[in-house]
Amino acid sequence: MKQLLAFFLIGFIFSSASSQSILDKAKKAIGKNNGNTVTETEAGNGIKEALNKGISTAVSFLNKKDGFLGNQLYKVLLPEEALKIEKTLRSVGLGKLADDAIVSINRGAEDAVGYATPIFVDAIKQMTITDALKLISGEKNAATEYFRSKTSAKLKEAFLPIIKSSLEKVNATKYYDDMVNKYNSLPTTFKKLNPDLAGHVTDRAIYALFDRIAVEEANIRDNPAARTTDLLKKVFGKK
Repeated sequence: MKQLLAFFLIGFIFSSASSQSILDKAKKAIGKNNGNTVTETEAGNGIKEALNKGISTAVSFLNKKDGFLGNQLYKVLLPEEALKIEKTLRSVGLGKLADDAIVSINRGAEDAVGYATPIFVDAIKQMTITDALKLISGEKNAATEYFRSKTSAKLKEAFLPIIKSSLEKVNATKYYDDMVNKYNSLPTTFKKLNPDLAGHVTDRAIYALFDRIAVEEANIRDNPAARTTDLLKKVFGKK
């Protein structure tokens, strides 16, 4: 009888130990899962952090000599309405007027993007993000495109005065006016033109900035080394 009781006691102890072991493992698994689960708030903050990192790298990439002029993807050409002016001037041996205008316009863009960071950062801070978790699991540029769709108009309005100031600083406005005025004074010109320069350069500069933000977003998604904070690691490291 004592042997039978001892047998049941040993079995109970092993059974309890086994159950406790399973329970402990389950608790650890649940705890680990909870630690890695990304909330909607964390996803939204992670997106904003990625965008802030993106604008920082975008400005560094573009705010230097030939950041625009030396890059065929971002080089600012004349406004579409001014292409006729350029073609006409080149045909009569006045191509240097167009060349000077194009170089100075790109120098203006390169200067202006150096002042873009606070404008973009403020827009990111004020942006309300909906469906952040879907953006995290979306395309490689999903956050950038969401940011673009929500802020482009306001960004252009805020950035336009800076573009105008930079164009003046590097004499781009003067070179552009020289080109346009020369065209308008030609005897073959029957319709005088004066295409908007500042608005055109603003559009091109904002396009370039968003494009570089998208490049950095993709880098954060694909490259663990680019996730330089705990939040970025948590939000973009969980696929």
